[in-house]
Amino acid sequence: MSGLLKKLFGGKEKGSEKMDDIIEDTVIGIIEHGGFELSYEIKVAEDDSSVEVELFGEDDEFLKEKDGQLLDAIQLLLTRVVQHQLPESKVAITVDSDGFRQQANQALIKLAEKLKGIALKKEKSVYFRALPPKDRKVIHQYLSEDNRIKSHSVGDGLYKKIKIYPAGQSKKMEADAAQPTN
Repeated sequence: MSGLLKKLFGGKEKGSEKMDDIIEDTVIGIIEHGGFELSYEIKVAEDDSSVEVELFGEDDEFLKEKDGQLLDAIQLLLTRVVQHQLPESKVAITVDSDGFRQQANQALIKLAEKLKGIALKKEKSVYFRALPPKDRKVIHQYLSEDNRIKSHSVGDGLYKKIKIYPAGQSKKMEADAAQPTN
């Protein structure tokens, strides 16, 4: 291995560095090797269970393009580096820029609220577009707070749709499924 990957994954004895140092070195490497005009702030929880990395600067718009895929990639890379260098460490790493994650979650919740209203009004199932797991989790958690409505993922693969339906409809669906067909 050479360059950035060697610095990130190789050469150091596991556990020899503190987690925040590993994360900071990795963030610096990403910024330098990517040629980004970015600054960063790292916040580590007192119990080391979570780390928030905030990126900001002239190139922060690049991070948010295509539904934040670059933010997701950096977050995954940081998670893998920490898992590799500190395998016993269980830490949730979040990478954000200018509140992008919260804005994206609020947009998902707003659409879920609209679809929930339609499902309750028409007493029919409605479907949310295909989403990645992290976005589906936001929707399911939000909808689980309302006992009038149910939701579950439908489909195969990574991207699945979400079916939203009135809670009473699930009992009807179970009863219909239990009846023998002739």
